[in-house]
Amino acid sequence: MELGDFNFDEFFGMGDDTNPLMMLVWILPVIIFVFYGQRIQLQITSNDIKKQINKLNLYKDESRTELINHVKNFSKTDHTSRLDTFVDYFTIMPVDMDPNGIVSKVRHIIRSREDHTRLQIKSLYPEINDYELSRVQTLLEITSTLKLLYKIINHLYLTAKKQNNYPLILPLQMMLPFIMEEAEALKEALPAFKAGQPVGDGIGPMVVGKLMLNTKKQPIAFQTVYSETEYKGKKLFLMKAEGPQSSVGRLGDGVESLTSKNKIDFIIMIDASLKFEGEDSAQTSQGFGAAIGGIGTERFQIEEIATKNNIPIFAIVIKQSVKEAITLMTKEIAEKADDVSSQVYQMIDENVGPGKSVLVIGVGNTMGVPQ
Repeated sequence: MELGDFNFDEFFGMGDDTNPLMMLVWILPVIIFVFYGQRIQLQITSNDIKKQINKLNLYKDESRTELINHVKNFSKTDHTSRLDTFVDYFTIMPVDMDPNGIVSKVRHIIRSREDHTRLQIKSLYPEINDYELSRVQTLLEITSTLKLLYKIINHLYLTAKKQNNYPLILPLQMMLPFIMEEAEALKEALPAFKAGQPVGDGIGPMVVGKLMLNTKKQPIAFQTVYSETEYKGKKLFLMKAEGPQSSVGRLGDGVESLTSKNKIDFIIMIDASLKFEGEDSAQTSQGFGAAIGGIGTERFQIEEIATKNNIPIFAIVIKQSVKEAITLMTKEIAEKADDVSSQVYQMIDENVGPGKSVLVIGVGNTMGVPQ
């Protein structure tokens, strides 16, 4: 029998809906999908998530290696085990069943951790200066954050796999792209902080640092400086974190100290802001309110002072992505400094009368940005 004589239509029963083979071909996939569809979906999704978890694990290990190699420059003694202890530090937020006074408690916990870590690094490397110490502390925070992200995502993944629970893995699948974007930004931030170069978040301190040129800088709070100048008969107070070390300062304490000794009529805050998808980087926007990130304690403190003293707060923000905010400052963002300075003066001209005083605050990490 030759191939040309074979009738495929008869073999597969084409045109005959009662053919058992054709019924099996159509019904078998339906049965498999009904009984095993969720498990198949779980396996496919799990494989995709596992690839991302492996990336997180790689970022975690690379950041730890970068940290250890960096601190070798400050001591001949190997302190790897102690550094691993710092990387595993965790913070327990205070009880919030009664929200009264919760902000001061959170501020105390966070600052206690920062101060303790700073003292521990100083004890391991007694010869290290404040500038280098701030960079090591930042590298330590990046390493710790990457490790925490890996542990959380891996825990959720293994829990879903253990229980063969597809709905449990769905939220993880939805969150993972945003988490990976942040993790990749943290990993790429390491070279900038190791080299002491400005990052995108430093545009606020850069603007105010330029305004501070040829003025007398004075400490006002921990790792925070200010200066005084005049503009068209109006008194200007300029404040930023103390550079060029890696620090965001304690601007809330600075504002509290300054307003207790001087009458402030107007506050302008300059900060980086996350842009929406579709927006161009380095765009500027003006608005109202305390433009400052973090966990909210500094913003709360500034808002309390402004409310108590009836001081309006204006804000200028420079739009950036997550990656741009914590990696090496781009040329487009750096070139916005002069434009933002012009907006500050315009804002003062339009809103502040003669003889009044204005506080201009540059918010952000002042790594590589002097004053």
